[in-house]
Amino acid sequence: MEDMLIRNGTVVDGTGAPAFAADVRVCDGRIAEVGPNLEARGERVVDASGCYVTPGFIESHTHYDGTMWWQPDLDPLPGYGATTMILGNCGFSTAPLHRYMPAQKQMIGIFSFFEDIPEGPFLQKLPWDWNTWSEYRASVERNVKVPLNYAAYVGHIAIRLAAMGVEAWDREATPEEIARMCELLDDALAAGALGMSDNLHDHDGQDRPVPTLKANDAEFAALFDVMERYPNSCYQVIVDTFMRMTGPADLERLAGLLGGRKIRVQIAGAVPTLEFQKGILPAMQESLRKMREADVDVWPGFAHVSPTNVLSITKSLIFAQSNDFVWHEVVLADDHAEKARLLADPEWRARARESWDTKAWDHSPLKNPQELHLIDSENGAGPLNMTLKEYAESLGLHRSDAMADWILENGTRSTVHMAPFPKDEALTIELMRDPKTVGNISDAGAHLQMLCGGGENALLLTQYVRDEGSLSIEEAVHVMTGKLAGHFNLADRGVIAPGKRADVAVFNLDEIARQEMEKANDVPDGRGGTTWRFTRKPMPTRLTLVNGVPTFENGAYTGAKPGEFLSPAIAPSDGLAVAAE
Repeated sequence: MEDMLIRNGTVVDGTGAPAFAADVRVCDGRIAEVGPNLEARGERVVDASGCYVTPGFIESHTHYDGTMWWQPDLDPLPGYGATTMILGNCGFSTAPLHRYMPAQKQMIGIFSFFEDIPEGPFLQKLPWDWNTWSEYRASVERNVKVPLNYAAYVGHIAIRLAAMGVEAWDREATPEEIARMCELLDDALAAGALGMSDNLHDHDGQDRPVPTLKANDAEFAALFDVMERYPNSCYQVIVDTFMRMTGPADLERLAGLLGGRKIRVQIAGAVPTLEFQKGILPAMQESLRKMREADVDVWPGFAHVSPTNVLSITKSLIFAQSNDFVWHEVVLADDHAEKARLLADPEWRARARESWDTKAWDHSPLKNPQELHLIDSENGAGPLNMTLKEYAESLGLHRSDAMADWILENGTRSTVHMAPFPKDEALTIELMRDPKTVGNISDAGAHLQMLCGGGENALLLTQYVRDEGSLSIEEAVHVMTGKLAGHFNLADRGVIAPGKRADVAVFNLDEIARQEMEKANDVPDGRGGTTWRFTRKPMPTRLTLVNGVPTFENGAYTGAKPGEFLSPAIAPSDGLAVAAE
């Protein structure tokens, strides 16, 4: 940590207020002074001429819970001005754990499958020296050093498996099991968890609903009773507006369960923005209106980047989540020789054609070969830069057979890329301007062979501010900083003001870009080797500070790891206020 004076910049303070010319003094990891023409006092001086000086950006929805143990540089986040990341989303967390290994492995498998993260490093790189969430936090603070601050939810799926074991998949909980879940949740919230995350959306690779879809209203009510004892905790949940379209019913149920409770609720998917979701949008908006009428403090979560899929047979949930479990068999095959054997097998091919024709969702990439691009070949055999539809028609083949042929010809580590889903940009901007929404959702740290996630925040500054002018710089920065810090009750950061922690980004708007995705072959595969992930080059910022320590400067990650485990500012029921750590 070093004291610093950032001079001659334009401060965008994160509140949404107009930008202003000012210098920013940093002392002992905090912002000490903000004002014009500050005199240097022997500290390091950084010239920010031509640059914006903003709070560091908050990655509001990530899945680095496992990844940070084996990729502690969190590449590429420091080069994009990110200073805090939120973990434990969607009901997935690595704690609490059941005491017996079969249930522990179920939790690891769930996390690995749904977030497209290799299971091997999960098992090998994490110490698994915890059962409760409080023990997990202590282990992370002992063992993990990263360049970003982080705060984490405790996942309802993990709580359910820890209390019920593998039976959590199959049935409702008994009163005794619900009581145990409440103990586990109370332990997590007392230890500084952001709140509880949940999942009313997913089915696994065997088409089984995730364990939380077996929870009855009594279970939810008991857990919400615990949350109400921690007024600044938050309930985060993902609902289905993508596959089975149960979102409206989910919101109706949540309105009944949460009405009148003093619990902040973040719902991923509450206002769907993709064109194929237009049919469900009015019902979702009506359900959201009813929730607010029931006095639910609800914040829709949204992504400003349209989902785009990379179809890989190395590691991908896309086939299963497209309702195609035949191609998913290839993903699950143990080695690439077995994957190739399946792709060439006539019996498998017949089942694959039938699955794509009759089982896959109509909006899935499998039904839209005109949107699938053959651009990433392992050996360069090609053809490249054409669509799967064009390739299939040139050969007179079914699209499934054509993709199997192309992968066999180009190598089983080749990938097929889907164009982004068409998106309602006007609705996206409306959500950004809504004072009660959670933006900058990226899924960074997950789906490593499908997307990068990290660096998507740059589009808010480039596409929306610089290129289109659809947002002001003040609005874009607020979406990623003060608004999110307020939502998560991280009271000591997110704003450039005296006394706040010195999480700061300095950048020249003309110098930055969301760089293209590229492969890095640095992910442990659990077998003594490595596999690849998508990353991207830095934006870059001129300077990224985390707790007053430079994590990115002079075009590169500095190697510093000053990140801290953050807790929300809490006011327990005994009335004692506790500041965020």
